Amino acid sequence: MTGFKLVVLTAVAGCFLMVAAPKATAQIAVEIGAAPDCPYGYYDVAPYDCAPYGYYGPEWFTGGVFIGSGPWFHGHDNFQGHVNNRLHPDHGYTGAKPQRGEKPAPANRLDKVSHFKGNEVRDGRGHTGKR
Repeated sequence: MTGFKLVVLTAVAGCFLMVAAPKATAQIAVEIGAAPDCPYGYYDVAPYDCAPYGYYGPEWFTGGVFIGSGPWFHGHDNFQGHVNNRLHPDHGYTGAKPQRGEKPAPANRLDKVSHFKGNEVRDGRGHTGKR
């Protein structure tokens, strides 16, 4: 009977310990940080590399300032902007890309991308639409 009493007392003590244990709450903190400092905007997928001149159409810029994409998007909810996805690494682009912090070339006006040839529509949040 002594063995049985020991098992029962251990079980009761375990129940009290489980009741007295504090509940753990999960905390989720997402720190996005500052948007990449790119002269012509940045791709809308991680690692958010700088996109070359001509990737984004003029509707992505307000007063010469990129409105953002991905977590830093500052456009309206139903925004649709054209991109030239041939200049995206996921579509095989391996050409030159500006570095972060680089300044735009004075000849490359962001509000008038004269040679822009958009072939895809995006919403700034990583979704593509129909052209």
